[in-house]
Amino acid sequence: MTVFTSTGEVDPFLHVALQKGDKIYCESDAMVMMETTLDLKGKMTGGIGSAIMRRFANGESFFQQHIEAVRGNGDCLLSPVLPGALEIVDIGAQQYLLNDGAFVAATSGTELKVRMQSIGNALFAQSGGFFVMETSGSGQVVVSGFGSMFKLDVAPGKDVIIDNSHVVCWDSTLQYEISVTTGNGGGLGGMLGNLVNSVTSGEGIVLKFSGSGKVFICSRNRDSFVKMMNKK
Repeated sequence: MTVFTSTGEVDPFLHVALQKGDKIYCESDAMVMMETTLDLKGKMTGGIGSAIMRRFANGESFFQQHIEAVRGNGDCLLSPVLPGALEIVDIGAQQYLLNDGAFVAATSGTELKVRMQSIGNALFAQSGGFFVMETSGSGQVVVSGFGSMFKLDVAPGKDVIIDNSHVVCWDSTLQYEISVTTGNGGGLGGMLGNLVNSVTSGEGIVLKFSGSGKVFICSRNRDSFVKMMNKK
């Protein structure tokens, strides 16, 4: 049985312990170190159609890394692209939707599928557009967030609004709406009011969650960080 462990408190590695015959898959370039009992191959998981859909939905690479314990038990270390925390999420009874760049690794009994969003959500979405990634199967999926991570429990009657750039993943049973603001712009209504308020508040795209389930969020805004670095 494959065991995932987050190792280290600041920018942790994902330590993976595999028994002979175990397989995992991970995002391209995630592998940092592995023992010689393991094999690593780059594969276009699910064929070219699925790879293209994942690329549009979550900004993933066409090729994922597949690691298998071929010659005996073995360990490897994986690392996400951006600095920040890792969360090991159990899936099976619960499935999750993933935000852009959140995926790190998963056990072989799981799969990342593409779900079509509503037209309203698609119009406000970023790289995903009409599609968003959803887990399926049973096992564990590892996600990363820029900075530290926190788990929110959404309950009926207690809706929450979260900046899109801070959302890592969320329970697929939750209802969610995407908009460009949390209020109106100086009394202006409709899309114009939303855009005015978005610019003046610096809020950007937000997600409103309702129902019952979990949302994992991160402390840092990746998009703002990239913009800041590009100014230097």
